[in-house]
Amino acid sequence: MEEKIKRTRSVQVRLTQEEYDFLEQKFKLSGYKSKSEFMRIAFFDTLVVKFSTEDMQELLRLVRSISNNVNQIAVRVNSTDKVYREDMDNIMDGVERIWQQLRYFQSQLQQVKP
Repeated sequence: MEEKIKRTRSVQVRLTQEEYDFLEQKFKLSGYKSKSEFMRIAFFDTLVVKFSTEDMQELLRLVRSISNNVNQIAVRVNSTDKVYREDMDNIMDGVERIWQQLRYFQSQLQQVKP
């Protein structure tokens, strides 16, 4: 027979009404019978990883940059019917920089111990 775990400690958290409503919605969608069980699962079975805002902004900047390059190349190809090697090199360089940033994020995630 399974022994019941005696939980003697409680935690109080203050939330805004908006945060509370969001929590209630997530709880209702979760299918858990008790809010305590839902909170324990959320606290203990979830990894928390924080990346700096600067890292994320750099990745977004790189994606925007390559998107702009692709759009400019598309306009040029549509008007001249020519693709230039330099344009393709610029795109490949941008893609490589994005991959470098993604590999950095991946290496950071691999250091997290579950």
